[in-house]
Amino acid sequence: MDLSRFKDQLSIEQQWDVLTAKISRNMGVKKPDLNAVLFLIGIQELGQGMQYFSKEEKQDLMHIAICKVLSFSGYYELVGLDDNGWPHWELKKKLPFIDLLSQEDFLKMHIIEYFEKEVQW
Repeated sequence: MDLSRFKDQLSIEQQWDVLTAKISRNMGVKKPDLNAVLFLIGIQELGQGMQYFSKEEKQDLMHIAICKVLSFSGYYELVGLDDNGWPHWELKKKLPFIDLLSQEDFLKMHIIEYFEKEVQW
């Protein structure tokens, strides 16, 4: 299903369901939750392929993903890569103070935008 044609008519949750179903089909895995999708984006943005990651590195990958998706709204800007090729981001504007459920929707909305702009299915 081409989400872009129906985006304005679907709620964030409906768009999220379409996206995660597509990820599930394409990767042959169960439907991912928010953290799993952030982890996948982090791996993609790191650009070093699948490998073993420590618990701390997994957290760093999720942070990379959050920075990347929020960069679409100008919250973060990529400042460069370290010696190991890991991207580093700088906060450019203060994030909105919103409750936990709204934070999740805020992230999902940006993740949906990431997949529309950055991922070639």
